[in-house]
Amino acid sequence: MRTAMLASETDFDAWRTAAREMRLAGVEPAAARFVVEGAEASGQGGLFDEPPMVAHPPATPRHPQGGGERKEKGFSAPAAFVDLAREVILHRSADRFDLLYRLLWRLRDEPDLMKMISDRDVAEAMERAKTVSRASHKMKAFVRFRQVEDARGEAWVAWFEPPHRVLEKTAPFFQRRFPTMRWSILTPDGSAFWDGEQLAFGPPATRDMAPAEDEIEEFWKTYYASTFNPARLKVKAMKGEMAKGYWKNLPEAALIPELVAASSVRTDVMVAKPAPEPNARFSRAIAPDLHAGRPTADAVPDDLSEVERGVQACRRCPLYRDATQGVCGEGPSGARLMIVGEQPGDQEDLAGQPFVGPAGGVLDAALEEAGIERADVYVTNAVKHFKHEPRGKRRLHKTPNAGEVQACRWWLDAERRLIRPRLVLALGATAGLAVLGRKPAVTKERGRALPLDDGSVGMVTVHPSYLLRLPNADSRAEARRGFVDDLIAARGLISRS
Repeated sequence: MRTAMLASETDFDAWRTAAREMRLAGVEPAAARFVVEGAEASGQGGLFDEPPMVAHPPATPRHPQGGGERKEKGFSAPAAFVDLAREVILHRSADRFDLLYRLLWRLRDEPDLMKMISDRDVAEAMERAKTVSRASHKMKAFVRFRQVEDARGEAWVAWFEPPHRVLEKTAPFFQRRFPTMRWSILTPDGSAFWDGEQLAFGPPATRDMAPAEDEIEEFWKTYYASTFNPARLKVKAMKGEMAKGYWKNLPEAALIPELVAASSVRTDVMVAKPAPEPNARFSRAIAPDLHAGRPTADAVPDDLSEVERGVQACRRCPLYRDATQGVCGEGPSGARLMIVGEQPGDQEDLAGQPFVGPAGGVLDAALEEAGIERADVYVTNAVKHFKHEPRGKRRLHKTPNAGEVQACRWWLDAERRLIRPRLVLALGATAGLAVLGRKPAVTKERGRALPLDDGSVGMVTVHPSYLLRLPNADSRAEARRGFVDDLIAARGLISRS
């Protein structure tokens, strides 16, 4: 029996070195044992065990003789195995080292083993890695910091009991999330400390080392109770996402039994309550009713002011019912470039102007970088009313359907007829449908000159809101460069026409 001594339960580097040495020495899985220094498992060995091997990264692997071992040639484990092993070693199962060594042993003769997800060992290792990843995700969601004071001033301390040893894996998330505050996370496996400059790890802790409560906790409980919606309560789903094992360390968990018990009564009260009055802010912003003699929605407008009044009276589709007001285009009447977006957003709906929200900020900056003055551009939308669905106090965007786009082409066509732009730039597929009469493949057709029926030129590119939704800085920067390049191409087409 060959025994390797590891410094800790998560000492991956030591396990990797020892496992490689054993594999090269031909030590079969049944004859390999991995123990953690100080653990009970290492206190009693077998009568014929070799002395424990302290793993370290030697330049040349050892090849012991005897004991039925056979010398092996060197080989490299695939990156997929190494990445999987880094996760599995954080699992609390006692046999994880043996499972990983079995896989390593088999990889020599089965180089494609990691692709065989139906294999028992591979499937078991992948399931344990998945469980570790889930534990890390839950740690990000359920760590609760409490405020303390020390010699340096304000600090924050949290106690957490992860189901697996994910502290070192997850601590960098909190470093990025809270870079300006000093914090400590204490767990039974170890501790993490961030002083604003350096992330460090320390020994295991106990629950009594963390504060039991702080002043902010009552505010948090009040907020949690106020956002609890009894009409949307699904106890089984809640426990699936926030398992009861986490509740003992969550301050808000003390409120859950009472909130659940009272949910049916609160739901009945909500149903019986009369509908609230319309939001006063929205009421003030709603355009006044049309007076006698003003154009109707079917009258062909002769100028942009008539378009504006006609849009406010438009009933061509149901979107007017939930919008604050119609939002028409804005810009000079002789603009050579017309930019068409999808529809007004929440801020545009309240202001009555196009592209004044976050997407508008992205558009303004990109236009400036491309050498185009926003004041020289006529900006509008394919659909003139804000389509949305309520979510609490928020109004979430919903994409207009083809029927709504077609109904609103009356107004976009009127704007194009009155402005007579040389180039119409459609931002996104919905705007492309309104301009081209078909839904374009934006990624394939972007930046290309497309002839239009009225003699002008069309072009499609992405919508600025797409740039805001990208998950990381690198992809946002790359997409933004492409967006600016399309605007530069549009400027070139205008100059040549």
